[in-house]
Amino acid sequence: MLPAEPMSTLVDRLLDLAVQIQQVPAPTFKEKKRALLVRDLFAAERLQDVTMDEYHNVYGRLPGRTGATPLIVTAHLDTVFAGRSKGFKRERDRIYGPGIGDNSLGLAALLGLIWMLREAGTALDSDLWLVANSCEEGLGDLRGMKAAMGRFGADVRAYLVLEGTALGQIYHRAVGVQRYRVTVSTTGGHSWSDYGQPSAVHELASIVTQLTALPLPISPRTTINVGTISGGSGVNVLASHAQFELDVRCEAANALTTVIGNVEERIRAARRDAVQVEMEVIGRRPAGEIPADHPLVRLAVECLAEEGLQATLTSGSTDANMPLSLGLPAIVLGITTGAGAHTQQEYIDTPPVGKGMRQLLNFVTRSTKAQ
Repeated sequence: MLPAEPMSTLVDRLLDLAVQIQQVPAPTFKEKKRALLVRDLFAAERLQDVTMDEYHNVYGRLPGRTGATPLIVTAHLDTVFAGRSKGFKRERDRIYGPGIGDNSLGLAALLGLIWMLREAGTALDSDLWLVANSCEEGLGDLRGMKAAMGRFGADVRAYLVLEGTALGQIYHRAVGVQRYRVTVSTTGGHSWSDYGQPSAVHELASIVTQLTALPLPISPRTTINVGTISGGSGVNVLASHAQFELDVRCEAANALTTVIGNVEERIRAARRDAVQVEMEVIGRRPAGEIPADHPLVRLAVECLAEEGLQATLTSGSTDANMPLSLGLPAIVLGITTGAGAHTQQEYIDTPPVGKGMRQLLNFVTRSTKAQ
């Protein structure tokens, strides 16, 4: 274990880097500026094969002693916030700032891992690839992770995905997600003289009501959410256009298929001569999992236990969906605790960061040992 003072210094350095990253805007599809920062950071650490691909994924390799099958460690670049990130506030045990935990701290941990390996004098047996990937949030549809997997494929030890605020949780099950954009079009008209003619807004509201009334299974857990609604042109106008975006999630692929069938049936049923309804799939995240007794999961549990933390095995929709859906070993680990993700009030707790980084160091060191 590292001496207390170097660990404290490293954590301070790591938190400073997380804030630096948080201040660089990186909305989904527009991650380039943050990607360039990470590329420079990788190069400054003298990682090998530092490159950035067309998706603005950034890659860097720490060579192992044997050149054996590599471990891939990723953290996503993008945030849900458009434009420039707002300021941050630092308190004794917390740092506030939109995107600080999701996923500025996760990105900083990629560099922190290198610092810790060198501080400990640890030489890994196999190669370690660090990947800062794009398009994890929103409508990014995991394009960055898909590109990374296109590069590394199945010939890996595992994929380890880092999130800033999931310490103590081990994501080994991927929640399947399908997303739609539903558009309603009508002739429209005046709210008084054309009353009785269909309004796109009214028709859309009826569809939403029917969808949210669908019975959903409790197990496997299933959710439906209408995240955005737009349309209409005036308070006294029968709307000629309206649309919404829909998110459907389920822990099991077969149950998700059933729910999707019911959703699409309700949407199609809303079509009639004067009402055009179109649905477009705008995102798919496949489900998958590795068992709770998989060696990768057991190792993660052990590394948490050594830091006095009780592991919670759970599911989520993350970059790990892609390898898990293909039956490849993959998990998600966190660096600290916090709350308010995807809001302006997001924060991370700073005291647990040392434990989170030691957990990460131990996990990476053991999972790259020659077999």
